[in-house]
Amino acid sequence: MSKETEAANYYSKDFEWNQLRLEIETDPSFLYHLLPFIDHQNVEKTSKDHQNVEKTSKDSVEDSQAWNKFHTCHSTGKFFKERRYLLKEFPELASCRDYSKVLEVGCGNGSTALPILRAKKNIVIYACDCSSEALDRAKENIAAANLISSEHRFCPFLCDVSTSGFPKWLACSSCQEDAVSCNKGDFYKPFCLENSCCIGGVDLVTMIFTLSALPHNRMPIAIRECFSVLKPGGMLLFRDYGLYDMTMLRFDPEQRVGYREYMRSDGTRSYFFSLESTRDLFASAGFTELELEYCCVRSTNRRNGKIMRRVWVHGKFQKPKCSQS
Repeated sequence: MSKETEAANYYSKDFEWNQLRLEIETDPSFLYHLLPFIDHQNVEKTSKDHQNVEKTSKDSVEDSQAWNKFHTCHSTGKFFKERRYLLKEFPELASCRDYSKVLEVGCGNGSTALPILRAKKNIVIYACDCSSEALDRAKENIAAANLISSEHRFCPFLCDVSTSGFPKWLACSSCQEDAVSCNKGDFYKPFCLENSCCIGGVDLVTMIFTLSALPHNRMPIAIRECFSVLKPGGMLLFRDYGLYDMTMLRFDPEQRVGYREYMRSDGTRSYFFSLESTRDLFASAGFTELELEYCCVRSTNRRNGKIMRRVWVHGKFQKPKCSQS
């Protein structure tokens, strides 16, 4: 089977999510995944603002360190798998206008950026990650692909959007104020695309298996930041772990750090989204939902022949377009 055929077949719907849900929720061995989560370590703590700020800062540093360690341990070529399915699932990436600007949030080792750069010869990708090791791997993988002008079309930068926000050069305050006025129906002033203060916002944002790596309480911040740097009418393309994915069911009870939220032994996090939780997060930030569904895939482990049922949430969300006054 060719890689192209494999990509087309692998990301189809192989089973019904509701059938899986019924099976999991009636199995006593999975009961602990369904129970409310009580953080016993924080029950006695107060909720003073400065304590919350200190905890968020500490968590952010620990998250970055964990992902640095992860990418250091998985720096070989075997770990890098180009996400060829992206253009099929998100054709907007290939059909966008020339010289569009894409912001990839959580670029990892470049497995998302590379197929986009291949498909669109003049697209520019601004790629951020909280891990400096991830950015190094991404730059190496993009360079190794020998794409035309990739050094000018792939722009990586270090950023934890859930704590520090995006740098001002993505979209300055003036651009964001213009976008707010535009959405309220006021006279629209064009983004300052040619000004030196910023690039004037982006046309598309990708969040591919990124949001789940954040603590749940910091997800709304990250999504609001994405909304702020998108141009009116711009889209956010989302794919992440879905509720009852096989990786969720493998976590032990002691690895729970929140409701549907887990921490691996290496310190990296994973959250599993339902359609409802995803919808609430993006609607709260101001996005309009265009597509939202479970992607249910059955695959077979070649070594042991075991069938694996994977669940992802696939979504497309749009920043409201300008209304004409």
